[in-house]
Amino acid sequence: MASVNKVIIVGNLGRDPEIRYMPSGDAIANIAVATSYKSKDKNTGEQKELTEWHRISFFGRLAEIVGQYLKKGSSVYVEGRLQTRKYTDKDGVEKYATDIVAENMQMLGGRQGMGGDSGMDDGSGYDSAPPSRPQAQQRQAPPAPAARPQPKPAPNFSDMDDDIPF
Repeated sequence: MASVNKVIIVGNLGRDPEIRYMPSGDAIANIAVATSYKSKDKNTGEQKELTEWHRISFFGRLAEIVGQYLKKGSSVYVEGRLQTRKYTDKDGVEKYATDIVAENMQMLGGRQGMGGDSGMDDGSGYDSAPPSRPQAQQRQAPPAPAARPQPKPAPNFSDMDDDIPF
């Protein structure tokens, strides 16, 4: 029987990413992402917002990107898989933790607030209005549609070799 271990999370970072490097030089990034949903209390009828926290680990180049561009409050879309690990706490008690191992990540929202100042940011992120155009460009007519290419003639199957083994 087939099985699927896939997780999709869309939420906001609760703290800045923690970046570590393995002896081989590969990066590891850990983040905590909050998701929330609203539900109605059956007794009082009032709306409640419930928040769930998810630990997510990134490896390799994806971890470097997370460390460079994400920060507390960033919105993110993450695809990955669940992985349970066993560890011993400081009192010697064995415990289990289930984390998400990220396989794909998409940064959501605008550019503002992202780390890594390139010196090229003019303050116009994704959410700001586009720069105004000169009047001459605004009144230009749209370009004429390109001519449609002629369809190719149907292939002639009578001149094909007939050595197909079936």
